Formats: sequence, C-alpha cells, structure tokens
Amino acid sequence: MGKSEIHSLFRSIPVILTIILATVTIISAFSGNFDPANSKYMPVLGLALPVLLICNLLVAICWALARSRWILIPFAALAFNYGYILSVFQFNFTKKIPEGHYSSNYADGYLKVATYNVGNFGTEITGYSCKEIARYMKQQEVDVLCFQEFGDNQHFPMDSIRNVFSHWRYALIPTEDSISGVLPIAIFSRYPLINPRFISYPQSANCSMQCDIILGRDTVRLLNNHLQTTSVNQNRRKWERGLNNTNDTRREVEVVQGAINTLHDNFVKRAEQTDSIRQLALASPYSVVVCGDFNSLPSSYTYAELSDILKDGFRTSGRGYMYTFRYFKRLLRIDYIFHSPAIQGYRYYSPDLDLCSDHNPVLMEMKIKK
Repeated sequence: MGKSEIHSLFRSIPVILTIILATVTIISAFSGNFDPANSKYMPVLGLALPVLLICNLLVAICWALARSRWILIPFAALAFNYGYILSVFQFNFTKKIPEGHYSSNYADGYLKVATYNVGNFGTEITGYSCKEIARYMKQQEVDVLCFQEFGDNQHFPMDSIRNVFSHWRYALIPTEDSISGVLPIAIFSRYPLINPRFISYPQSANCSMQCDIILGRDTVRLLNNHLQTTSVNQNRRKWERGLNNTNDTRREVEVVQGAINTLHDNFVKRAEQTDSIRQLALASPYSVVVCGDFNSLPSSYTYAELSDILKDGFRTSGRGYMYTFRYFKRLLRIDYIFHSPAIQGYRYYSPDLDLCSDHNPVLMEMKIKK
C-alpha cells in the first residue's frame, strides 16, 4: 500500500466515524416511539442520547474548524433530535402573574406547584434540609408540594416533618401500613385536597398518588408520581468491578449484557406504570397536573406517552437550559410537571438546591383557563 493510499485511508476514518455517530444518534431520536416490552436496545439508545448529542456537537465544531462540508452530517443528527433539544432548551419569555394573587382568594384560578424528590431528607437527625426546603417553598409562595422519597427517621420523625410544613394546611401522607416496602410520597397544599387515592405498582417499590385540589370554583386533578428507577446508581460499582476484575472477553460481555437486562427490566416496569398514569389522566373529568420523579429522559417512552396527551410545563413556560438530576454532569432531566392544555403555564424553573437530594426541585406557576 502506497503513501497516497495510506493518506486516503486516514482521511476516510474521521468521515466514517462521523457517519456512524450521526446514524446512531438519528436512530436514537425515535427511541421514545418503542414500547420497552417490544424492544430491548432502543430504550438504552435513548438513555445515551445526551452524550450522543454532545459528541455530535463536538464533531460539528471540528469539521467547522476544518472548513469541511462534512459538518452537515452531525448537523443532520442534531436536526433529527430537535424535539429532545427543545425539551432541555427553551427561549420563552417569562409571563408575569398579576401581583397580589397569592394574598387574594383562590377563585382567580392561579396555582403554583412544586415537585421534589427529597431523598428522605438525607436522613438528617436535626431536620436541617427539611426546614430549609419548607423555608424556600414558603418564600417562593408555592401552593402545592409534591414529594417523593418522603421518609423520616427516629431522630426526626413524621410528626416533626409535618410540623415543619404546617404552612400547608392540607396534607396527604400515606400510613405506614399502606406504604410497607414502598418508597413513600406525600402531598401538601394550601387548598383543600379531596378524593385521595394511593397507587402501588406490581413488583416495584415505587408508587403514585392521586387527589383533587379544590381551587375556588375550579377543581384540578393532581397525580404525584415516583416511577421505577433505572438502578444505575445501585449497580454501577458492581458493573465496574465486573469489568475491571477480569481480562476475559466472554465475562465482560456477560457483565454488559447483565447491565442491559437490568435496564430493560426497569424500562418495562416504568412503561407499564406510565400506561397506568396515562389512563388516569385521560379519565379525569378535570384539568390535570401530572408531576414527579419519572426517572426518564425526554427521549423515553414515558415522556413520549405523557407529552402526547399533556403539555410539558417546561416547553410551555420554561426558559434556558433544564436539568433536574444534580449528578452525571447535570445532563439529565428526569423530573417533570405536565399539565392539561386547559392550563396556561406562566413560569417553570428548577433551582439548584444543594441540600439533601441528588435531584433539584421543579416549580411551575400556572392558571386554569376559563
């Protein structure tokens, strides 16, 4: 092989890698269309989409610096994923809610909802994080609080937690008997809550809670959710040890396949839970707010199914870059507030609170349309 052939080969490698990367990224754009029960690998591609998009952006920059027409390939991959990009980047102008509505009666239809996976308040014995969360939410004039992983401990029991959130007069906290073996959730509200319903899922420690908020002459149905985890954090070290402690290719393949199987099992559970939530939302006689920790990216089946019937609050009233999981380089948006088309969003944001949780809270200001 001559020098010209070798030079041509090395020039072709970046092009081939660019095409492969773009092709995988384009395929990943459709991952949310596949029910995990019928596809093992497409949901995994959807999980990798944030990294794939960043890689395409970096490749596009390299081709731009080289002033090459091959820049069109990574741009095509980004264009195919415009839906995902719009679910994490928005340039909406924030609409202002008229001043003083929080001090007036609630017949004007305004509502501010927050959802937060509080990670059992860090199992702190002093309740510092719990108190700070209550202080922050009161400062933000939040009307309804939806918590996931709402656990207490012997040093700071449930009575103490309830007292901290006494500003929110109405509360739905499942009894220990009803949540045995389940990660607890709770709802606190300034407005009356009626028709509570606790929803457990088969072979899962996760759950949901439904209730109706009486907002003057309006009624809003609320669904607070904590869906099946991916189990990545719980199994990451085991998978890493399995890969690092062997030079056997066959064993490495088994570890990778085991990881994919674990992810797939949880994808399937989460899809079944999503289908239940979707049916509850469709059956509601009132406008619906569906929120919580969904453990799902905007590329997922969960997001596709819920955004098909509801509006993503971030896309209707958010601005800037949105992530809710504080680790993994702040690339993951897995907590959401969805709402019926009959609800108008005013503001949607996710402050980075460095307290007890690996999640950020999500807050949304909204109004029931007349």
